[in-house]
Amino acid sequence: MILESLPDYWQWGLITVVIFVLLSIASGKIDVLGGLVGGIIALMIFLGGGFYLMGFLFIFFFLGSFASTWKMKKKQKLGLAEKNKGKRSVANALANGGVGALTAFLAWVFPEHSMLFQAMCVASFASATSDTFSSEFGNIYGQRFINILTFKKDERGKDGVISLEGSLFGVVGSLIIALFYLLIFQSGLFIFTLIFISGIIGNLTDSVLGATLQQKGLLNNHSVNFFNTLVAVVFCMALF
Repeated sequence: MILESLPDYWQWGLITVVIFVLLSIASGKIDVLGGLVGGIIALMIFLGGGFYLMGFLFIFFFLGSFASTWKMKKKQKLGLAEKNKGKRSVANALANGGVGALTAFLAWVFPEHSMLFQAMCVASFASATSDTFSSEFGNIYGQRFINILTFKKDERGKDGVISLEGSLFGVVGSLIIALFYLLIFQSGLFIFTLIFISGIIGNLTDSVLGATLQQKGLLNNHSVNFFNTLVAVVFCMALF
């Protein structure tokens, strides 16, 4: 029964995940536990949409890793570099991919609603990519930094602090994911636009949570990242 419901060529999907995990760990982009959890997330996404949907996890992983390691020496000098020089961990995997994995799994369980859940999954990666681009590139190229709630000048890298340049990079990040969805699934401009906007909404949510609950110590960076993808998914579902 379970085997009959698996995507076509599921064996190749499993092999691809194993190779991806091994290469990711070997390259130093993610630690061992994070790689294993990332592999489980990848398998769940494969169940919900095959290679096409799983590709978005790979796209986000490579884009996120690139953004995190970009201008690493300058980030370290400014005191803004991620711990372990941008190496991903299990917390990163769950925070950025947990919601996407859940929605993809729902696409597998409820195939009659697969298009909705697959779009929600991609929206979560649009949000994660948008947030990563905003913070990583914004801290490097931003010129004027303001608090997202008060619009007053604030400290670079502080939770809830944004810049025009970082916001634009965030728009680009969400756009890249949405464009890949349009090219791969060829579903029309409505879902493309919905995913694009969902990613931006999730990114803005990240900044608002950073300026409020995170600054008060009620949330950490990983939980904020989880909630920004969750908000993007809920927004996508509401307007689908």
